[in-house]
Amino acid sequence: MNVSDFDYDLPEELIAQDPLERRSDSRLMVLDKKTGFIEHRSFFEIASFLLPGDCLVLNNTKVIPARLIGEREGTGAKVEILLLKRLSGDRWETIVRPGKKLLPGSSASFGDGRLKAHIEEVTDDGGRIVSFSYEGIFEEVLDSLGEMPLPPYIHHKLKDRDRYNTVYAKYDGSAAAPTAGLHFTKEILSEIRKMGVDIAEVTLSVGLGTFRPVKCERVEEHHMHSESFEISSEAADLINSAKEKGGRIICVGTTSLRTIESAADDGGHISPCKGDTDIFIYPGYNFKLCDCLITNFHLPKSTLLMLVSALAGKDNIKKAYEEAVRERYRFFSFGDAMFIH
Repeated sequence: MNVSDFDYDLPEELIAQDPLERRSDSRLMVLDKKTGFIEHRSFFEIASFLLPGDCLVLNNTKVIPARLIGEREGTGAKVEILLLKRLSGDRWETIVRPGKKLLPGSSASFGDGRLKAHIEEVTDDGGRIVSFSYEGIFEEVLDSLGEMPLPPYIHHKLKDRDRYNTVYAKYDGSAAAPTAGLHFTKEILSEIRKMGVDIAEVTLSVGLGTFRPVKCERVEEHHMHSESFEISSEAADLINSAKEKGGRIICVGTTSLRTIESAADDGGHISPCKGDTDIFIYPGYNFKLCDCLITNFHLPKSTLLMLVSALAGKDNIKKAYEEAVRERYRFFSFGDAMFIH
């Protein structure tokens, strides 16, 4: 399967640069994966597509201000470090710029020396293992010095940090938001619960896989970067109970979907667990648990576009994206949503 099969033309002006004033005012494309039928609705209507007995699966990870801009010690040259994954204590896996200058043994300083980064080693992906030194509490230092790590296609500065986190974000650790969840408000979630829809929260720390482009020509040759996840006993019980009673498992975002598919056995049963996953879902994949997906519109040739094509069918997704362009939907992280059912 060729990566070029997942390309499409997108006018640059359709890439959303700012979040809407109200989260739930996004548009919602509803796609029937069996028939290919498309409806155009608004996200605040999402509850009308859910049924009592369904289980909504959320990723409750929280984006940290993981982008640090400072200077290289010794030269004063500008450097940037993006935190991806905490390894242990003050050691992190990161992406650095410029990579050719930040080699093992070099250091960078942020906030007039309040935070220092020491480059330890180069990873297989070209990133860096970095150890930090500082006084006080790391999270507080990072909160005062770091910026939210918006994707490179967003050129506007974010006015409100909270808008790059979901209203249900709990656990620090992600370098990018599970953006399908950005459309939900606390009021919509309350309405959904009152309908008799269970809500299961899982955690996947979104890392390098979100930023890493597919560079090979064949889909099968791409390797996903590993990300850590955790599923509680409560979440596993809710998901298993819904499945056993015939309810649908509706994932909010590709990260929630990847989490439960990583943990499910061949019989579609899930157990409490935590670990790392590098699951890569593309057409031909046999879904064990996920029935439906709420998601945003994804980048051309991306692993996320391959994932939604696996769930809905490549032809259905191609037609849906062509219609989204015609109808002037807003794309990517701060863009509109799609419900695949």
